[in-house]
Amino acid sequence: MSESTLTQWRRRHISGPLLQRIRRLLPPISRTEREALEAGGLWWDAELLSGKPDWQRLLDIGSPRLTDAEQAFLDGPVEALCAMVDDWQISFEQRALPDEIWSFLADNGFFGMIIPQAYGGLGFSALAHSEVVAKVAARSISVAVTLMVPNSLGPGELLLEYGTEAQKDWYLPRLADGREIPCFALTSPEAGSDAASMVDRGVVCEGEYHGEPVLGIRVNWRKRYITLGPRASLMGLAFKLYDPDHLLGNEASLGITLALIPTDTPGVSIGRRHYPAMQAFLNGPNEGHDVFVPMDWVIGGRDRLGQGWMMLMSALSAGRSTSLPSLSVGASRLACRATGAYARIREQFNVPIGRFEGVQEVLGRMAAELYLLDMARRATAQALDDGHSPAVISAILKVQSTQRLRKIILDAMDVHGGKAICDGPNNYLGNIFRALPVAITVEGANILTRSLIVFGQGALRCHPYLLREIEAAAQPDSDQAVAAFDGLLLDHLEFFCATYARVLVHSLTYGRFASAPSGVGDLKPAYRQLSRYSAALTWISEMALLSLGGELKRREMLSARLGDVLGELFLLSMLLKGFEDAGRPDGERPLLQSCLQQGYYRIERQLDAVIANFPSRPLGFLFRRVLFPFGRWQRPPGDDRVKACAELLMTDGPVRERLTGGIFLGNPGDGIDRVEQAFRQVLAVEPLQRRLRQAGVESPLDARERGLINDEEFARLEAASAAVALAIEVDAFDAL
Repeated sequence: MSESTLTQWRRRHISGPLLQRIRRLLPPISRTEREALEAGGLWWDAELLSGKPDWQRLLDIGSPRLTDAEQAFLDGPVEALCAMVDDWQISFEQRALPDEIWSFLADNGFFGMIIPQAYGGLGFSALAHSEVVAKVAARSISVAVTLMVPNSLGPGELLLEYGTEAQKDWYLPRLADGREIPCFALTSPEAGSDAASMVDRGVVCEGEYHGEPVLGIRVNWRKRYITLGPRASLMGLAFKLYDPDHLLGNEASLGITLALIPTDTPGVSIGRRHYPAMQAFLNGPNEGHDVFVPMDWVIGGRDRLGQGWMMLMSALSAGRSTSLPSLSVGASRLACRATGAYARIREQFNVPIGRFEGVQEVLGRMAAELYLLDMARRATAQALDDGHSPAVISAILKVQSTQRLRKIILDAMDVHGGKAICDGPNNYLGNIFRALPVAITVEGANILTRSLIVFGQGALRCHPYLLREIEAAAQPDSDQAVAAFDGLLLDHLEFFCATYARVLVHSLTYGRFASAPSGVGDLKPAYRQLSRYSAALTWISEMALLSLGGELKRREMLSARLGDVLGELFLLSMLLKGFEDAGRPDGERPLLQSCLQQGYYRIERQLDAVIANFPSRPLGFLFRRVLFPFGRWQRPPGDDRVKACAELLMTDGPVRERLTGGIFLGNPGDGIDRVEQAFRQVLAVEPLQRRLRQAGVESPLDARERGLINDEEFARLEAASAAVALAIEVDAFDAL
């Protein structure tokens, strides 16, 4: 049988019938789903879902570094901004940012961090943008959100990517210097997480602008939850565009479109506000009634009509990778630094509470989670600066950072006890705690993003063949469609067999022969474990997609668990890269090993849950035999390692500074300043306290009278005691 005859037979009897089966199994991909899949790009997520990540490629990426100008901005204007901020006054007394802060933000270029210098902006890197948000977020969530929005998903980012030259030349300088305050109106009462189902409507029509007849759009909308909306002078608006009179062409429904609308345009109703979780940043509803929008107000002009959803999803890849992950790291830095200090200075039963194992367990967990998040944040910022626009990774980072921030803040609240639940100017945790639901909800609610987006998009986008096979299945039935599918099928079959063989070998050998980069020394086993889990995730994903088809989309619990595995693999990959970038500091090894061990444990636990709940019991049995032939063997980090991580937060040293530095530590007398000063004084008198304990003397006064300490030492002990008393105070108010 000739090759040509063999090919024809295969296509008729194998590829053709299989293509028909795939068409029945897989649901059609909607236009909005396709645009979301095509928006943004791939990065390390594609390597992880290849089953054989190229570690050298990751390590060869440059280390993230700030320029001198960026560091000067952090040390100068950002530090000055933080010193101006009184979060208690902003959130509970004024319930708004003072005008002087708005002016300072505008005058110092905070609203134009991502805008190039050619347009009057600061032209900062993604890393610098991230560091600014992190530092400000540790001082005030409301101020951080206020400067985040103009530098994230909104008119500035969309104009840079898609605007016409005229739009860029006019608006970008005005956005950069704060003459225009932007917002972006996407969410509708009818369309929250499913934003593409908005009912806001624009109709192509003739209208009048500046006394001249022009072609434009008559738009009606109702939006809510729009950050900066109540004060915005320039609104980016998403709506569905229709052309019933065919003024533009034959299509009556053109799709989601984005336009820039000055908020003083007739018909725009704006100014009312929400109070999201008692946060003071401006957020509110707005409406438009028969608002006429000239065609050149469409972002990108007429060429971009109907492309709004793709534009939004692409822009979200960069903004979502930066804003909330940076806010999460900044708030976590504050929580970890303050909680470590508080656990060292606060005594119960004459022992610092940080010496109790229950508290050490919490501190160790907090330190490791922050370490992991910060490594991922920095590495992703570097990827953005290198030109990547990782759509799936942005979703992973948003979910993982905000979920872990919630755990860190809850742990911090537990350690602080009553200190953290009594509101007042000296409570540095309470307002972050209140803001947690906002971070969890915005930029893609975590429940939906975790259960539908991370793996649902990741599996399709990152798979080398699957999306192309679905596209082939969507083509009209023809010999060309079967031929295209046949070529993909052979390559896919080879990929599947190679992945299965790789998984089997790695499972039987515990990853001993998995790939690892050269020059990483004693960390080779860590890279090999991640290679093993990458292959396992790739293979089980293949099997799930082949056996469940479109049903997997509705099996959200399975999809979420597989997404969790992908998320852990990404974070641990960035952890190893960050450790190498930092020069493999020995002092950070307890954190590194704790993160790795906890990550391995979570990966195996989630894979085990996928197996236990897989609809096909025979396949579940196969999965267990292949992935865990000798049973699960990973365990969480041991107690000694957790204690070592906890000790790093209670020790004034380079690791604590690297882990929790980069934040504003308060003006003199602020709550965080009181704790920090008490921490340093307590550590300074620790040798004296040790001497008293060894002598069996509890009172410094008794020790002085017995000649065990001199007057200067007595004064230092008393000063430290007074500093602790001040630090642990809680606010009290006159009776209402």
